Amino acid sequence: MKALLKRTKQLSIKLAMFLTLTAISIQPGVAAETKKIVMVISGYGQQQGEQKPGYEFDEFAKAYRVFRDNGIAVDVASPQGGKVVADKYDPGKPYNAKVLADAEAMAMLNNTLATTALNAQNYDAIFIVGGKGAMFDLPKDEALKTAIANIYQQKGTVAAVCHGPAALVDVKLSDGSYLVANKAVNSFTNQEEQLFGKKWLSKFEFMLQDKLVERGAKFQSSDMMLSHVAIDDRLITGQNPVSTVGVATALVTSLGLTPVDAEQYSEDKTMTVIAKFLSGEAEAINELASKPELYQLPLVGMYGFYYQKSAQTDLQFEHALTLMIVAQKTINNPKLDMQIAKTQHKLGKVDQAKATLNQLLITKPDFKAALDMLQTAF
Repeated sequence: MKALLKRTKQLSIKLAMFLTLTAISIQPGVAAETKKIVMVISGYGQQQGEQKPGYEFDEFAKAYRVFRDNGIAVDVASPQGGKVVADKYDPGKPYNAKVLADAEAMAMLNNTLATTALNAQNYDAIFIVGGKGAMFDLPKDEALKTAIANIYQQKGTVAAVCHGPAALVDVKLSDGSYLVANKAVNSFTNQEEQLFGKKWLSKFEFMLQDKLVERGAKFQSSDMMLSHVAIDDRLITGQNPVSTVGVATALVTSLGLTPVDAEQYSEDKTMTVIAKFLSGEAEAINELASKPELYQLPLVGMYGFYYQKSAQTDLQFEHALTLMIVAQKTINNPKLDMQIAKTQHKLGKVDQAKATLNQLLITKPDFKAALDMLQTAF
C-alpha cells in the first residue's frame, strides 16, 4: 500500500511539472530567443553626399522597419563608428519619417558601433546598406571583412543591397576561397552606374558588377532599377534601392522566421507594375493609367525616359514610349515631350511625332528644340 502511495505521489509530481512547463511554453509573454543582426553603413559621406558620397537613408529605413516589425534586434555599425552622414534624402517619405521618429534608431545612427568592436558571435546575420559611399570605405575595412566571414561561417546570413555588395568583394572564407565565388549574386549593375552614377563613377576603384564576376560570382540582374533579389542559401543580395524590402524580407526568412507582411510603398508598387509591363503583361499599363492615385506617375515617366536611353530594340523603344506617354500630362515637362517626339520619330511614327511637337509649341511657341526638329527631321 505504501509503495502504491509513493508511486502515485511521484506520478503527481511529474504531472505537475509537465503542466507547469506546458503552461510556460504557451504563455503569450514568453517568446523564442530574439534574433539579432547588425546593419552596416558607410561612414564616407560628407555634406549629404555633395562632397563625398555616403549611405542611402531610404535603404536603411526600409530594411530597419522590416527587421523591427519582425521582432529582430538591431545594432548599427560603420568603419570608424560614431555619427555618419547619409546622402540627401526626403524626410517626408513614410519609411524615413518612421525612422526619424524612432529614438532608438536615431540614437544608433548618431553613434554607430565601430566595425572593430563587432563580435560575430553576437549576431545571426549582417545586412550591408548601399549608397555610393560603400564603394570607398567598406571594401577596405579589414574588421568588416572578418565579421562578414565569421558570421557566414558560423551559419549566419550575409545580406547586402545596391552598392552594399562592395563590402563582399574581398571577403575570403577560412579555406581561402572568396565568399561570393560560385554563388548567385547581384548588385548595382554597370548599366545602372552609367545611367545614374556618373558623378562618382570616375572615382571608383572598380566597377562593382565586374569585380563580383572577377571573384567568381554568378552574377544575375534584371532591367535597370527593377527589384531583383539573388538568394544563394545564406548569401542574399539585391540589385538596387527598389530591392531593399525584398532582401530584408529574405533575410528574415533565412533566420527561420515567418515574415509579417511588409508595408507596400508607392514607389515600390509603381516599379512592380513597370516590371510586369516590361515582362509582357501589356494590361499592366492600364493599372497605372486607371489608378494614378496609387502610383507615382512621375516615376513612370522618368523610368521611360532613362529606359529609352539604353533601348536597343524596337520593342524596348515602344515600351519606353508607352511609359513616357502615361506620365506625360502629369509631368508636363518639355524635355519629356521632346524625348517622346524623338522616340516616335525613331519608330517611324512621323505623324505622331509632329503632333507631339506642335502640341508642345502651343504652350511654348519659342521652344527652340521643337522648332529645330520640325525643320530638320521631317
